[in-house]
Amino acid sequence: VRLVRFLYCDNSGVIRGKATHIDHLEARIDYGIGLTVAMQSFTSLEHIAPGAGFGPVGEIRLVPDLETFAILPYSPTNARVITDMVKLNKEPWENCPRHFLKRMEKKAKDLGLRIKAAFENEFSLAVETEGGYKPLDESLCFSTIGMDSADEYIADLVEALSKQGISVEQYYAELGHGQQEMSITYADALKAADNQITFRDTARGVAMKHGLIASFAPKPFEDQAGNGCHIHFSGWDLEGKVNLFFDPIDRYGVSKKGYQFIAGVLKHLPALVALTAPSVNSYRRLKPHSWSSAFTCYGPDNREAAVRIASGFWGEEMRTVNFELKPSDSSHNPYIALGGLIAAGLDGIEKEMDPGEPVMTDPGTLSEEEREKKGIVRLPTHLEEAVRALEKDEVLRTAMGDVLSKEYILIKRCDWEEFKDKGIDFELKHHFYRY
Repeated sequence: VRLVRFLYCDNSGVIRGKATHIDHLEARIDYGIGLTVAMQSFTSLEHIAPGAGFGPVGEIRLVPDLETFAILPYSPTNARVITDMVKLNKEPWENCPRHFLKRMEKKAKDLGLRIKAAFENEFSLAVETEGGYKPLDESLCFSTIGMDSADEYIADLVEALSKQGISVEQYYAELGHGQQEMSITYADALKAADNQITFRDTARGVAMKHGLIASFAPKPFEDQAGNGCHIHFSGWDLEGKVNLFFDPIDRYGVSKKGYQFIAGVLKHLPALVALTAPSVNSYRRLKPHSWSSAFTCYGPDNREAAVRIASGFWGEEMRTVNFELKPSDSSHNPYIALGGLIAAGLDGIEKEMDPGEPVMTDPGTLSEEEREKKGIVRLPTHLEEAVRALEKDEVLRTAMGDVLSKEYILIKRCDWEEFKDKGIDFELKHHFYRY
């Protein structure tokens, strides 16, 4: 190892970092690497948002969490460590997404809940062509042809993840051309978000070694299925031994506390999607009848519902029953997305909310009158609509804190203004490689 990368994920969901030479690592462990505060005001088009709270004056430090240290299997002269953003007075920076998730994780524990989660990634493998990108193949959903065409890459990806302590549970070729899906083992909330950073970074790094591009863009090709990043989550006792969202007596295996958490997520979902599906490109995916969810409802194994109650494995129901948030993609910052999800769910528990009856059909097939009777609301149809909902959501803004929420909203609004009139070609070009 010659260089150690100090990584962070910015408010636009881009994984960034600086590297120190191994000879200077010991000192950097103590005082970190300096970073201009302006980096957390970058838009997705790589400039400081007009009116941003941070500019050329001011510095924070990227301080490493040594538990995240790993040598990069696809670049063995490099290692990486995930960092926290710390002010010069050694206090956590209010604009640090990882600190936001830590606070929400602590709030959950104060209420007796240990949140566990996993990010389930879809991504597209492509080759670069003159003037664009072409999917690796044109295989069918779950087809062995799709598996075979990506076999060498997938084998290297699984090995690279394993060497970094991440266990792959499932893999298959998905619906879109060149599209892959891979799920990994769940972990405590902060570890789960760290794992998502590792997964995205590794998937792209290994792809480059194979002459490929791995894109996590929500809608990388106009005529193909979109890439989601579903968040699976559950709530356990503080020892991590009992799934408190599980009840063997309930018809769907869900406890009262679990239903309350779901209710909180659904209540805040129009605003929450500004955190979980935060790019302009995200809303090309969130369409009715697309298996990505477009309405605020939940249901057992309903893949058109925003929250799916995932059925447990036979004989292992207590350990495996969990909930899946569908309107989520990898253009998000995983610390912000999961932190917001926890904040919404805890609000449901604290206020003892009731999610109502589950929806047992595609909500898009219901009439508007039927949806209104069931309290089902259409999710935002574009980023600006989601940002407006976030501005009005006092619970989520308070959870994020004044500094992070204001800067985040400003950046997302700037993204909308920069993309809204540019057309789909411009949008796809700037999302495909960025994510």
